[in-house]
Amino acid sequence: MGIVEQAHNVKILGSGQRKIVLAHGFGSDQSVWRHVVPHLLEDNCYQVILYDNIGAGTTNPDYFDYGRYSTLEGYAYDLLAILEELRVDSCIFVGHSISAIIGVLASIIRPDLFLKVLMLGGSPRYLNDVNYYGGFEQEDLDQLFDALQSNYEAWCSGFAPLMVGGDMDSWAVQEFSRTLFNVRPDIALSLVQTTFQSDFRQKLPLVTVPCHIIQSMKDMAVPVLVSEYLHQNLGSKSIVEIISTDGHIPQLSAPEVVVPVILRHIHHDICP
Repeated sequence: MGIVEQAHNVKILGSGQRKIVLAHGFGSDQSVWRHVVPHLLEDNCYQVILYDNIGAGTTNPDYFDYGRYSTLEGYAYDLLAILEELRVDSCIFVGHSISAIIGVLASIIRPDLFLKVLMLGGSPRYLNDVNYYGGFEQEDLDQLFDALQSNYEAWCSGFAPLMVGGDMDSWAVQEFSRTLFNVRPDIALSLVQTTFQSDFRQKLPLVTVPCHIIQSMKDMAVPVLVSEYLHQNLGSKSIVEIISTDGHIPQLSAPEVVVPVILRHIHHDICP
């Protein structure tokens, strides 16, 4: 195993010809795909590649470079390094939350490596702007950052159910709380600030790879309007599907709904 693979805890499952890369969002790790992976391995059509973004609780915090990861481009170059080390020349990329945008950015740099990008709960900008509704005002974000800094454990306890869309007793909230607690607080603050203060709207017209946009109907982090904005502004062919789920992490909270949708979009134009 190479250095990049070790740093990102890369796992390769299955022996199919078509490669699928699954990438997680903030506060989680590759385990967020636990309900999706078994279905991808069923028909031996795919080889599944899982990895953890640097900063996730499963990675070595010493690898977290505050300069490199002050923008999502740093993660896009990490993704390309993983694909290069694994000698992947073509893949279907499935990115959740920030990784949806990470996949888009990587596809702009190396479009030849991506057959298509599936974006689950992705947003190019979380802040509201003129003629753009991202869901948050700066005051909202400042309060979010202050709460995280003042008491990380309490912040996690409140943030997890908001993101998942369930109560603290639900398995999905407990699972997201577990991975969220594992993130070192100073790294979590940096990641949250990078995520919520980012603006990649100007990059969307540069995308040439087909994109499939999957969005929960009720998502505290990403309003449904954002999915339509992506559809209208991506430079490539795109498909939008709004799913009848609550929460930002439907692959955990409603796998029975979202897994068939993800599989259908992966199969679209690929498998008969």
